[in-house]
Amino acid sequence: MSVLSDTYLNGLISLLNQIREEETEALEKGALLIADAIENGNRIFGFGCTHSSLPIQDVVYRAGGLILVNPIYGPGIASLDVRPARMTSAIERLEGYAKVLLDNHPIEKEDVLILISVSGRNAVPVEMAKIASERGIKIIGITSYEYTKNVESRHPSGKKMYEFADVVLDNKVPKGDAMVEAEGFPVKFTPASGVTSIALLHSLMTVVIELLLERGIEPPITIAANVDGSGEHNDRVWKEYGDRIFYL
Repeated sequence: MSVLSDTYLNGLISLLNQIREEETEALEKGALLIADAIENGNRIFGFGCTHSSLPIQDVVYRAGGLILVNPIYGPGIASLDVRPARMTSAIERLEGYAKVLLDNHPIEKEDVLILISVSGRNAVPVEMAKIASERGIKIIGITSYEYTKNVESRHPSGKKMYEFADVVLDNKVPKGDAMVEAEGFPVKFTPASGVTSIALLHSLMTVVIELLLERGIEPPITIAANVDGSGEHNDRVWKEYGDRIFYL
């Protein structure tokens, strides 16, 4: 194996071990918010800008996953859906954009919003967290404490996204996200936040499922469409929870 590839994989394993050892309490608190929302008939939403939207997408309409995570897609920052791609870095700094997104999605008081921003500094995720909090929406933030606490906010409040969250999950990546160094080359490379943020989200959903089972509630889980017999199960679940699903 490549020495640098081995360095990267070992680094990821170390971060995942940190998450397992240090994020259990936060995962349980976040899962409790979601399980309570599901039991009480409220809804679940998720948002991230550009690459931070990808972990959200990984838990939407996912085989083996909860069907209830509704993605909020921001035009221009929904993954990398514009050209040139560098525009996305400017769009996620626009004040007022998060309010437009929230005003045009059916998210209400007591719903849960999962927000991902690795640096937590840009106007859109900070504003979304701030406004959602003011509207009584429960917020689960995924960020890197090491990263966000070592950069300045780009929002007029001077605050970061995590400061408005009810629960914060730390994805453990370093400032700048990149993990690997090479002798004689001054720039770090190979990011980790995609892996650790997705691991946190799937861990979170696993705890939610566990809590629902403990309460005697059948978790609304999708069986992979390529598994024989999945259609009947999925149709039943879609019908039961259809009033809380907005991405179809």
